[in-house]
Amino acid sequence: MKESESCLIAGDDPVDNPTDLAVTYPIVEIFHSVQGEAFHAGVPHVFIRFGTCNLRCEWCDTDFMTFTSMTALDILGDVMEYDCKRIIFTGGEPMLHDLWPLHRLLKARGYNLSVETNGTIEVPEGLLDWVCVSPKDQMYPDVKIRQRTGDELKCVYVGQDLTMYDDLRQGFDHAFLQPCYMEAESVEWNGKNFAETEEVVKKNSGWRLSLQTHKWMGVD
Repeated sequence: MKESESCLIAGDDPVDNPTDLAVTYPIVEIFHSVQGEAFHAGVPHVFIRFGTCNLRCEWCDTDFMTFTSMTALDILGDVMEYDCKRIIFTGGEPMLHDLWPLHRLLKARGYNLSVETNGTIEVPEGLLDWVCVSPKDQMYPDVKIRQRTGDELKCVYVGQDLTMYDDLRQGFDHAFLQPCYMEAESVEWNGKNFAETEEVVKKNSGWRLSLQTHKWMGVD
């Protein structure tokens, strides 16, 4: 969408603060798809994928250092092209950025806002409707998880002892364990990880299995 077109949609709205509209963010992509994993699997969302991250996980499937600088106005214009009122901030690490300008612009238009974060940065109270923390301390044991409450805890299983999450789980309504999926590996290799994760979930009460169904479907 051209900036002039998005101005007609967003810029003339009297609830918008011009300062909010001018804030820039590093954006890898904005797209409409179904959530493929965990609690909201199968529910359509608009994904806003932010660039930059403070971790470097080997299974990450996002080139988060390749991004375009976009104003909040342009982001709003892109989002409003889709007939969907549910937003997921993902990355990269979205909490590296000040999301309050986007919060104000999107909430004024009735959007439901979710985030998937690695939990190393606290999420301000009232910023989001749904907080999913996917900690990476199984790979980075010296990294402190600062966001210790939320709606959904989603852990990638790479063989770690799940007792490491005993305290953290108390702050979340739902706990998911997800097999580590490596696109460069074979179907057999990934299948073995799926089977191992399923066994761990069956043996550990309170955990649910999460699978990345969007990857099976071949969609984003």
